[in-house]
Formats: sequence, structure tokens, C-alpha cells
Amino acid sequence: MFGIIELGSNNTKIHIYDNNETIYENSTTIEFKKNYAEANKILETDLEKLYDVIDKASLYTKNLHIYGCSIFRKLSEDELKEINTKLKNKYNYEIEVVSQEEEAEYTALGCYSNLDYEGNICIFIGGGGSIELIFVNNGKIISKNYYNFGVLDITKKFESLKNDIPTCTFDEVQSYIDSLIDNIETKADVLILAGGDHIYWYNNARFELMENTLYKRENQPYMISTELSDKYDREAYVTSLEKIRQRSDNPIWFNDSRSMKAITNFVSHKVEAKYIIPTRINMEEGIKQKLVEDN
Repeated sequence: MFGIIELGSNNTKIHIYDNNETIYENSTTIEFKKNYAEANKILETDLEKLYDVIDKASLYTKNLHIYGCSIFRKLSEDELKEINTKLKNKYNYEIEVVSQEEEAEYTALGCYSNLDYEGNICIFIGGGGSIELIFVNNGKIISKNYYNFGVLDITKKFESLKNDIPTCTFDEVQSYIDSLIDNIETKADVLILAGGDHIYWYNNARFELMENTLYKRENQPYMISTELSDKYDREAYVTSLEKIRQRSDNPIWFNDSRSMKAITNFVSHKVEAKYIIPTRINMEEGIKQKLVEDN
């Protein structure tokens, strides 16, 4: 039995495995990046939230592996050492910081490993502080695009996206994203959304998904056409966000949900995707495979 804790800029994910089967998973909002930008350090209150996550995971196993993404890559050596000293003294754990490329490749591996599909697939890995696109054909990576911005940056630019109804328009946000993303040369029929719980948005917004008929994968059960996605994504900008929050068990998660929908929509058209596969796949899927192989 072992557990993986993934520390993102905004969301911290926990997965516990027993004999390679998931027995517990959860996502907690810890706004590391937002609070670091304001205080110029990782806040002690955010570390306390992390301690609570570790305590819950430790109820299942003491064999935990903690990985830091995005904002943790920006910490100085001394800052990271100070945090790891606290974790070492309290739990005998340390944060292993993964590079943007490692994060992207781990996440992508969880999407395309043993996938039976002919044609190009684009794997979108979206986070609070970075965006990665991994293009795959026949189980092989054929192209990569990395961007040093994420949903937190879009929400910071258009703060009303967190409001019940935003004052900015979908097209205004799309235009800004266009200024951040150069032409994407590689194209793909299928766009897989990973790096976060994309299904969580659709479930709470009550936007219906279709069964994935392109291929059968337990961690990719749903799909949606690009045309229907366009309709849903635009509706998100005129639909009450407060009503969606009220249906959820993590209301703060939705602060950046409209930013994510704008980015994924923009990318879907840039790569000329016909179908979009929303998933809950994160970096831990690839890390799990590595840990199992190493042991």
C-alpha cells in the first residue's frame, strides 16, 4: 500500500493504492500560488492545510510520496529546504519537486499508456501556473508545447470570472489567451483534458457528457463533441456560478473554472479537435506506474 500527494498551485490531490487499486482519492484547494504572490513566501496556514492532508492520508498508509509542481519549482533552494525540514521533523517526509517536463510526461503517460487508438491525440495538462500539450500517436510522443501561464493567471487578469456572472465576455478572455499561445503546428482529432478534475465541472454545472465511443478506458469514460463543448463553454459565462458552487463539496474550486473552460476551448480549436475527453487524470497516474515498476 502506498499513497501519492500531488501539490499543485491551487489543488492538492491525494491517491491511496492497495495492490495497485485505488482505495481513496480526494482533492483539496490550497492556494499556494495565489498566497505566495501576495506574501512572497509559502504561508504557514497553507502548510497547516497540507499537514491536515497528510494526516488524513496517513490513516491509510505511512508510505507516502509527496510531489511539488508549478509554484514549488519557483522556490529558492533555501525556501524548499526550510519547508522540507519542517516536514521531515513532523512526518519524516520531504517534497520532491518535479520539472514541468516531468509533470507533463507523467500525466500524459496516465492518459495514453496502452491506449488503443489510431491517429493523433493531444493531451492537455492544465494547472494553476502552467499549461502543457503532449501530442501522441500510436503510443509515441510526437510533439510537446509548454506554456508558463495557467488558470490562476487568467483569473487574475479577469477577476470578475469568480463572480456569479462575470463582467468580461467569453470572447474577451479568448482574445487574451490568443496573445499567450503561438500557433500550434501539430493537430489532433482528440483532445484529452487532464491535470485536474475536469469531470467535476461538468457534473456540478449539470452539463451532460456522452459515453466515450472512441475507445474503452476506465479512466476516460466520457466524451463530448467540440461543437457541444462550444455551447457549454459559452453558457458558463452567463450561468450563475453561485448555483454551481452550491451543488459542490468544494465551492472555492470554481474560482478558476471559467478560466479553464476558456483555455481548453481555445486549444480545442487550435489543434482542430473533433472530440474532447474530460478526465480526472493527474500526474500521479504516471508516477504510480513508475513506483509499481520500481518495486
